[in-house]
Amino acid sequence: MRNIKIMKNIHIIWIVLSLMMIGCKKNVSLENGDVIMIDVAKDGYSQKEIILQDFMDVEYIALEMNDEFINQGIVLDIGKEFILVKNRNRINDGNIFVYDRTGKAIRKINRKGQSGEEYISLYSINLDEENKEMFVNDILGKKIVVYDLYGNFKRSFKHKNGTDSQFYSDIFNYDRQHLICYDEYNKELPFVLISKQNGHISQEIKIPFKEKKFLSQIKKTGENNGQAVIGAGPGRYYSIFPFNDNWILSELSSDTVYTCMPDYSLHPFIARTPSIQSMNPEEGLIIRLFSDRYYFMESIKNIYDWDTQEGFPSKYFMYDTKEQSFSGYTVYNGDFTTKKEIYMSMIKPINHEIASWYSLEAYQLVESYNKGELKGILKEIASKLNEDSNPVIMLIKYKK
Repeated sequence: MRNIKIMKNIHIIWIVLSLMMIGCKKNVSLENGDVIMIDVAKDGYSQKEIILQDFMDVEYIALEMNDEFINQGIVLDIGKEFILVKNRNRINDGNIFVYDRTGKAIRKINRKGQSGEEYISLYSINLDEENKEMFVNDILGKKIVVYDLYGNFKRSFKHKNGTDSQFYSDIFNYDRQHLICYDEYNKELPFVLISKQNGHISQEIKIPFKEKKFLSQIKKTGENNGQAVIGAGPGRYYSIFPFNDNWILSELSSDTVYTCMPDYSLHPFIARTPSIQSMNPEEGLIIRLFSDRYYFMESIKNIYDWDTQEGFPSKYFMYDTKEQSFSGYTVYNGDFTTKKEIYMSMIKPINHEIASWYSLEAYQLVESYNKGELKGILKEIASKLNEDSNPVIMLIKYKK
């Protein structure tokens, strides 16, 4: 099993104690013979090397750079016409860089501030090109702020129907009227559909589990009346995945990953063993990427050493739908003549057309170009870069 060093972020977090309790909406059972069964405790998978372009389509976008458009190329969302980009969270400058789909710089927007029409934090954005709006997820303000594509304020609403005790960590554009959201700290109903107009919950999606589980370790500092703690986690992972015109819902506390159908019924998709409810320490099943052939997953053990600041060991594996078997994997970018690995733990879901994105640093591409390690369109793009250029964005798209 290959080892990948994942940066562990240690930061001050606030423990939210008051959680909204919402009644059950749906019951589901494991009566589907097509459910994929996985043993998360298994070790020693055989290893496969695969090329990304063999099972996904790839598109490269070089982000234009000028005096106003210098950024780190962190993609917020992508539509048919626009790409929204920001700098990394630690910079927190509030800048939103708007590009067209060719990478041409359009405009820069910044509405960071303390007023009711501004955002404190720029955690994520959902682009709604049909309504010509963007939804800024301000988790520090525990609200969603809606702007037009020029940055003009339109409206805002609090997370969870006006309460300020929880926040949505995952938000996706569900349809013209709704967003689908995941509230990690809700012990009963973490998945909901909300109105784009006022944030009201229009559909509750109940996934059964016994007790809420988290992949995190905390240590009280005794400061601020015992509310402030030092927290450590394994890095970002996601719970909502657009796939095959439906939505895959993965709740860490549940032993089953479900497909949410258009009528909101839940169909079991992946089932794990042993139960996370029976494990101590827990070992969580994390979804990384779906394709027509391969499903990429990861298991993370909930342990952490405060002295060495290391922990949350992971195992990386995939399910091959053609061979109906599990294996370890290494994924390479086929537009390199050398073995250039793509780390599946670093990608995030986007929409039903674009599975994910990956950032390629300009200085690394220039170095690879000078060594003759590139081919195809990526080689052509790199020939026009310099070491200080903005990153090149690789879109990872479902095969047509």
